[in-house]
Amino acid sequence: MRFMIIVKATPDSEAGRFPDESEKLFAAMADYHEQLAKAGVLLDASGLQPSSKGWRVRYDGQRRTVVDGPFTESKELIAGYTLIQVRDRAEALEWSRRFPNPVGENRDAEIEVRQLYEMEDFEDLIEPATADRFKELGVK
Repeated sequence: MRFMIIVKATPDSEAGRFPDESEKLFAAMADYHEQLAKAGVLLDASGLQPSSKGWRVRYDGQRRTVVDGPFTESKELIAGYTLIQVRDRAEALEWSRRFPNPVGENRDAEIEVRQLYEMEDFEDLIEPATADRFKELGVK
């Protein structure tokens, strides 16, 4: 089972500012991710640049419109993520409890954890040939 630990953006992360205790925070993140790697459950992890450096594509029928960031109207943006593969939900929950506070200790913050779909979740929805096309691309 794969899970994504989502770090929510803050006004500071959207401005490209790092917490005052950046070195301590990065060291804690490195320790945590090393533990994930040693346990063999780390698939990927990265921070995201502020939304001002990104864009969105809006769909209106066949028409596509590109809208440059920042996305100030959004209530919740993502600042980073960690992708893990574990045996079950309980193991994912335990790893997420150990995730360092992404804005620094003793400050209010929140992370979100979401399970990823696996190809077998779509067995009844897609033809085997279509599923094989995804598998050939390495999609799980």
